[in-house]
Amino acid sequence: MLNDLPKACDVGSKKNSKGFKSSWTGYKLHIDSADGGIPISCVLTSASVHDSQVAIPLAKISSERVTNLYDLMDSAYDAPQIHEVSCQLGHIPLIDKHPRRDEKLKAEIKAENERCRLVGHQIAETARYKERSTVERVNARLKDEFGGRVVRVKGHAKVMCHLMFGILALTSNQMMCFLE
Repeated sequence: MLNDLPKACDVGSKKNSKGFKSSWTGYKLHIDSADGGIPISCVLTSASVHDSQVAIPLAKISSERVTNLYDLMDSAYDAPQIHEVSCQLGHIPLIDKHPRRDEKLKAEIKAENERCRLVGHQIAETARYKERSTVERVNARLKDEFGGRVVRVKGHAKVMCHLMFGILALTSNQMMCFLE
């Protein structure tokens, strides 16, 4: 599956939290991390590759390296194939529902969230899903503290090497936090 993913330098874009589109030229590093912000596996693809295309190979690589119980993903990964593979690996998929253009589903999700808020109930899966922000912190630290924002080499292999040195330093730093 990894061989089928594009690895050439190209243009990628995404919408930020405020709905504005940002673009970049280069690559995209997909990271699977454990609790505590420890990276487990990484895959480098072309910048234009959607995150959901890498979800299944990344989950399989991670399941070979560690024993994990959950797959926490945002709504971009809400696809039946990803749910199915997660279950086949013996994981519980905690993937945010993406209502897409289904207004009835949007209203149902909103009403359920409101009912839970009114009675002060928090579903266990919802509490666990909040841990998904760990991977966002890993990405931010790689960019801000470990050289992932500006890469001054060309070619897939060199970029992957540069980023893996950053991942190695980040992992070491996170492991040292557990010793304190």
